[in-house]
Amino acid sequence: MRSPLAWMHRNEVVVSPFLPEQLAPRLLWDIEVDGWLVLGFEHVPGRHATLSPDSDDLPLVVDAVDEVSRTAPPPSSTARRPMSAQWAKALEVEIGVAPPADADPWSVANAGLLVEWASRAPEHMGGDRLIHSDLHSLNFLVSDRARVIDWAWWRTGAAWIDPALLVIRLIAGGHDPDAAEKWAHNFDGFATAPHDAITAFAASVLRVWERRFAGTPNTNAARRWVQYRLA
Repeated sequence: MRSPLAWMHRNEVVVSPFLPEQLAPRLLWDIEVDGWLVLGFEHVPGRHATLSPDSDDLPLVVDAVDEVSRTAPPPSSTARRPMSAQWAKALEVEIGVAPPADADPWSVANAGLLVEWASRAPEHMGGDRLIHSDLHSLNFLVSDRARVIDWAWWRTGAAWIDPALLVIRLIAGGHDPDAAEKWAHNFDGFATAPHDAITAFAASVLRVWERRFAGTPNTNAARRWVQYRLA
């Protein structure tokens, strides 16, 4: 029986030909036979990135994320995966779900405010830029540069989305929210994004993650970011 996760690998097959060699390992071949889908990637040496404050990897990560933002997504005739539609679908489910029994007291006390902000997020997320949508330390390989791997979740959308997701990863890595946002201002898409767009997105991430990944460092970081933006 075919794995229900095979779509992730098919996504990588679609996007890989459009990724610059300096950005991601090349897909050398893909084979599908007898129910098996196998992908063969170029071997690229490196280690996972460190996103803690003052990490020497942060400038390399900036270069890699800039490269993502300059890369054209697959043409609409090949595929289009708008993140706004995917995010709206996720929120339809998660906004109506009650907080878990061990939910953070702040999130419970501010549930109405979070729903109000989170529901606005999809309307701000439209765009035609390539979005990785899952950037974190394990998806960067650092050597002479930082390369980006695991493109299974690529989407199209607004240019600020990848930097915004990295703000949460930086907070989880030890940055305070103000410093993490200042770092994200390295990217024009984030620096020029409407204030409400970023706040709505932050609230929507928290709303989704608290119901799927309650109590994790990244979910706690998302909450700290929302608290900072709503203060």
